[in-house]
Amino acid sequence: MSDSSAPQWITGLMESLGAPGAGIAIALENLFPPIPSEVILPLAGFTAATGQMNLVAVLIWTTIGSVVGAVALYWVGALLGRDRTVAIAAKIPLLKVADIEKTEAWFNKHGTKAVFFGRMLPIFRSLISVPAGIERMPLPIFLGLTTLGSAIWNTLFVMAGYLLGDNWETVTEYVSVYSKVVLAVAALAVLIFLGVRVFRPGGGQRRG
Repeated sequence: MSDSSAPQWITGLMESLGAPGAGIAIALENLFPPIPSEVILPLAGFTAATGQMNLVAVLIWTTIGSVVGAVALYWVGALLGRDRTVAIAAKIPLLKVADIEKTEAWFNKHGTKAVFFGRMLPIFRSLISVPAGIERMPLPIFLGLTTLGSAIWNTLFVMAGYLLGDNWETVTEYVSVYSKVVLAVAALAVLIFLGVRVFRPGGGQRRG
């Protein structure tokens, strides 16, 4: 693994701890989204292909790592709570309490889909756990959806690295494009939101 482009601490974890090391790396990736799961997972798959780790153990441990990281962020949201969220939102320019209420209503209606499919979107796969905690989604449901969504995402990339062998790093190129598209769409949505707030009559006024 010393010849890979992965950060040294990731390869170090896997070399020292094996599959549990890959799980720890994925847990940290959930807590700190800039850490690249598109590097960790294919590398773990490639390492399993070389016989240095067991493939099934890699799939299990990386899914456990995803769930542990997601649960940590769920409790961040739960501790933050609705009142603190509204108080923070009230200090953000162009954001209204009504926006929070609409978001709450949307999450209450579509939260299960958001948690499941959100596990397959860069950045959002971590952040989606916070509103789930704020809205106190039942923990068994959150755990089930997170486990299933994470298992699908992780399996795709671990198996890609396993099957591609020495060419495992090509996976990161495709995922990088996917990540940029997702982030560009999110940025565009934010710009549209701000544009509507600024240019719509009365858009700069808050509502209590």
